Amino acid sequence: MNGYGARVPRRLLITLRLGETPEHLPSLLACRRYGVTPAESIDGGPIDRLLRHHGGALRCTRLHNSRTRHDQRPGTAGARRYDDVEQLTGVARVLRVLVQDDRHMPALLQALAQLASVEHVRPDQLSGIPFDGVTAPGRPDELAAWQSRELIRLPEALGFEPGDPAVLVGLADTGVMGSHSDLEPLRRGFDTVDLDASVTGGLTLIGDNHLSDEEPDDEVGHGTGCAGILHAGGLSLPPGGAGQCGLTPVRVLGAALQNDKRVGIGALSNIDAGMKRLIDLGVKVINMSFGTPESALRPDDAPPHQEVVRYALARGVLLVAASGNSGKEERYFPAAHPGVIAVGAVDAALKPCSFSTRGGHVALSAPGRDIWTTGLTGYQRASGTSFAAPFVSAVCALMASYAQRRAMPLTPELAREVLVASARPFPVAGVEGGGAGVLDALAALQALDTRLDALLEDEP
Repeated sequence: MNGYGARVPRRLLITLRLGETPEHLPSLLACRRYGVTPAESIDGGPIDRLLRHHGGALRCTRLHNSRTRHDQRPGTAGARRYDDVEQLTGVARVLRVLVQDDRHMPALLQALAQLASVEHVRPDQLSGIPFDGVTAPGRPDELAAWQSRELIRLPEALGFEPGDPAVLVGLADTGVMGSHSDLEPLRRGFDTVDLDASVTGGLTLIGDNHLSDEEPDDEVGHGTGCAGILHAGGLSLPPGGAGQCGLTPVRVLGAALQNDKRVGIGALSNIDAGMKRLIDLGVKVINMSFGTPESALRPDDAPPHQEVVRYALARGVLLVAASGNSGKEERYFPAAHPGVIAVGAVDAALKPCSFSTRGGHVALSAPGRDIWTTGLTGYQRASGTSFAAPFVSAVCALMASYAQRRAMPLTPELAREVLVASARPFPVAGVEGGGAGVLDALAALQALDTRLDALLEDEP
């Protein structure tokens, strides 16, 4: 996994301070779906003057739609339908701005950051995932496919808790090939990608990338691979780790060619818009196998995905992210955000993979080398922290199902504590930056059971 870090030309994201967002600004979804015209002015004051001085004409929308739909509060303007959580976490205050002239973008960003009404400003950058899965034309190696699942006692965990269809996992990725014969039926997903050739530098876009729509069809294979770990039907692969839980795919990363290999690539605004909509659809867990390295950010940039991560945690959503594939000790976002469960990768001997990005923010590790899963043309053997994260997301879904079965809440904080406390120690000494150890699915459910008992005993 790697964040490309290139700017989307002429596009920036501005988060205004609480109480500073004008009501006339339409949402991006309203402009795309209902033909509303983007605003050509924001505050009629210093923000507009700076934007026009450095960038010429402007067009602006709110990045996120409100959680409350128009039909739930008819006659109420969209800007007034955002609730307190949306306002306080910042998702109601994120603006996506397109300027006419890109030549003075650094000066524009610096000037906007000095305004009292601006909480922070950043360029709309590209985030992505190189992909190097090995396609298998026939059936996968059955013994090898089961090995990664058995290493973390996932079959026993599914016997302990089969999963609840009411618990939904959101998969923010390159989409999913929903017609795959070895994928259980998926819930309806959607697509937020809007890229064109001018934004991708030396990469060649392929497939459907220009306009967002409601079809999350995978053209890379990465999202389909993650989906197989979570939701395989047990035809030629072991059953999906999330059991009977539902899976909602969203295509936040489009398809491109890099050195003749397919990669997933998407703008930060594409990713955040997809994440927000998943949260509002009621998912309990979101798997995020993508990232942007801290080294790709300007020194004064706020970390990407900040508002939508805060929003998810405030809504009680469990966020699981791949730590990265740089093999270094560094921070990728969203994995490095507080509250996110960052996952490293281990091999079949439970030793950390050489490519796994390390750091004190990593919570634990899971199998991530030569993982058999679904692909665009049958099956694939894939490696990367991208494929370690779905194992943890699956166990989070099982934990949420078990807590719901006991009529007890599972908070993001409790889920992380249980996963860390129940992890198996690494088989070698001196491992640093790989988290508390290796995921143990059954032990996590058993530890959760004990914690829920303790919570009940503590009630007055």
